[in-house]
Amino acid sequence: MNSIGLNKSSGKIKQKKSLIRDYIIMGIIIVAALVTLFIFPDKSGPVLNISKNYFLELVMVLPAVMIIIGLFSVWIPKETVVKYMGKTSGIKGIFISIILGMLPTGPLYIAFPMAVALLKKGAKISNIIIFISAWACIKLPQELIEIQFLGIEFTLLRLTLTIIFVAIMGIIIEKIIEFTDRKKIKVEERV
Repeated sequence: MNSIGLNKSSGKIKQKKSLIRDYIIMGIIIVAALVTLFIFPDKSGPVLNISKNYFLELVMVLPAVMIIIGLFSVWIPKETVVKYMGKTSGIKGIFISIILGMLPTGPLYIAFPMAVALLKKGAKISNIIIFISAWACIKLPQELIEIQFLGIEFTLLRLTLTIIFVAIMGIIIEKIIEFTDRKKIKVEERV
């Protein structure tokens, strides 16, 4: 068997292990939820109602997100993503990630499929972390409301600090991931 066949086989095994791990985690969460509802039966009505509302929101939003991701995959060339958000993008990539994260509105779970699509197209990990973080805590409509209630000075200070720390966090997480990947490669080479 050649090395390409071994890599495909190894990839399939890792994918199966990852899927099994995900099912185990989901099972643990479901069991924990059921035990909690059994301990606090008076809370079951609100919990089930909120769960149903989130599920319905997910069912209504996710198909549109998948269509957008599909269009993104077809319309945006990999070279463009690599150029503007890839390894050599530098500060430009950070600013583009922040802008891409702060413009859309909607729940955070929409950002994850978009982040995966960007990652597959060649965006670097720090820019993905920055994109997701910006989606979570820097929204243009949120900033306008924050200015109205808390004042422009507070909003600008919070926004500046958020951008700085989101960028630092993205870079640190990327370095940690690179370090652990190098460590794994060294261990695999020894085996």
